[in-house]
Amino acid sequence: MFDLDRWQEIFSSIRSNVLRTVLSGFTVALGLFIFIVLFGIGKGLQNAFSEGFAGDAKNLIIFSTGKANLAYKGLQSDRNITMNNSDYDFLINTDKQKAGPSSPRYSASLMVKYGKESGLYQINGAEPGEQVIENRKVIDGRYLSAMDLERKLNVAVIGRMVQRDLIKNGSPIGKELDINGTMYKVIGVFSDDGGDRDERHITVPITTLQQMKKGSDTVNIAYITYNDKLTPDQAIKYGDELKNKLKARKNVSPDDENGVRVWNNAKNMNDTFTFMAVLTAIVGFIGLGTLLAGIIGISNIMVYIVKERTKEIGVRKAIGAKPRGIVALIVQESVVITVVSGLVGVGIGVLTLNLIGDSLEEFFIKNPSVGWGSILMAFIALIFSGLIAGFIPAYRASKIKPIEALRTE
Repeated sequence: MFDLDRWQEIFSSIRSNVLRTVLSGFTVALGLFIFIVLFGIGKGLQNAFSEGFAGDAKNLIIFSTGKANLAYKGLQSDRNITMNNSDYDFLINTDKQKAGPSSPRYSASLMVKYGKESGLYQINGAEPGEQVIENRKVIDGRYLSAMDLERKLNVAVIGRMVQRDLIKNGSPIGKELDINGTMYKVIGVFSDDGGDRDERHITVPITTLQQMKKGSDTVNIAYITYNDKLTPDQAIKYGDELKNKLKARKNVSPDDENGVRVWNNAKNMNDTFTFMAVLTAIVGFIGLGTLLAGIIGISNIMVYIVKERTKEIGVRKAIGAKPRGIVALIVQESVVITVVSGLVGVGIGVLTLNLIGDSLEEFFIKNPSVGWGSILMAFIALIFSGLIAGFIPAYRASKIKPIEALRTE
């Protein structure tokens, strides 16, 4: 029940012993402050690493070819290895269960004109899966469709910067661009997290671009995403299996690292997960150590406070106070100090993280923050420790006989 007299005694004790109260509260506030700032910086590092992989699909494997370095099966070294449409189909159909949205790409740098404006742009022949792979957002119109590829239509999806450079005014949808002497109708505009460079690309159906290039079926790059349910290790194994099968298909030595080249984002993700796990463990260890130091600090200070109040406890018992009431008074005072100081520590910690903001991006710390769930758990831990820290010495002191308490120096 709410005991007004007890609360008045608590506030009277706090006012009479300001230094003692400040010392008790400072330990709690400092512990929570350091905990919040450390965990916030750890989260900022995680945000920075996550953003570093935000440009393209995170579950991406890229296949490309070059010159074979080694002679193999009677074939000479330094021969050019090229992929074509059938090689791409072979890759995506090898294990359909593990493959996600994918696209071949055939690229060329071509002159593009619209009215009096013109410029040299990268033209990418691709399939609809490119939108997912490049993590593009359609801001006007639509992206490529299967029908566009099947009919080999002269349609184009342009980057936001292409629109700004060439068309400038009004919606570009339905307008025609002259790409290397052939007219293409604009069907969509995209934005790309990769920035201005990626937004100066133009995507057309790969079947149309290959037809323009004298019926070539060449593929420069094969983009294949793996099923996001695969673990990094499983995705790495999947990528290696595809690489080995493509090498065998193209008669490239298994030891040749240049004839068929593979970039597997799972390897980067695996290294990142390992780093983040170690980082999280370190930050967690330091944060828990800080909380533990705060708990020990509270315990030591409460032992000192109870010892200092031994005579007071003796007087209370002499005039009829019950041990249970004495313990409740000291414990309640301890919890009040812990709660108030904890709120101060939380407030200063959160404010500090807000003030830091993105000012530490150059140190790979972006938007440092801490979830309220973590803060609440740390706060409850300190309150509970404050309760225990007050209870144990108070219980011991309440067992002292009044005459012995009054004789204590």
